Amino acid sequence: MSPPLDLLMQRHSVPSRQLGAPGPEGAELRALLEAAVRVPDHGKLVPFRLIELRGEAKQAFGERLAAIAARNPALSKAKREKERTRYTFAPLVLVVVARVAADSKVPPIEQEVAAGCVAYNLLLGAHALGYGAQWLTGWAAYDADVAALLRLAGNERVIGFVHIGTPQIDVPDRERPAVEEVFSTWTP
Repeated sequence: MSPPLDLLMQRHSVPSRQLGAPGPEGAELRALLEAAVRVPDHGKLVPFRLIELRGEAKQAFGERLAAIAARNPALSKAKREKERTRYTFAPLVLVVVARVAADSKVPPIEQEVAAGCVAYNLLLGAHALGYGAQWLTGWAAYDADVAALLRLAGNERVIGFVHIGTPQIDVPDRERPAVEEVFSTWTP
């Protein structure tokens, strides 16, 4: 493999429950964020933003999510506890938010994909810095009450929660699709 592609070939997700301290802070975090927002952006709309969850804020966010999840009377005590602690493992969780300008000539899908590229750049950047990361969604990414909790505007939605920290275990890479399964050549 070509050394310039090594970073892409070695990147894999580390389960959020297996991420611990330390995580990026200060100038290192700033550099990661600057790299993450260097994405294709048709129309220069900047159709994304990031929300940091760190320290006690992660615990408070989890408590609020557990309360929101508890509106489901069938939710078991174990699942409620899982919601309460979901964001407490990695030292840093970044909420990637798409901001879709409906009045733009740029289709909404392109704006959302740009935000998705930010999330993926966070994964690549974390890996390049020696951290582990995982991009998660789950019910909270699509829930109106969670959107209100995050103070999202009507044109915003969660693209994902990117958990970043130091891997606490070695995670084997998963099997990837063979190129022949996903690649073809168009012919007229």
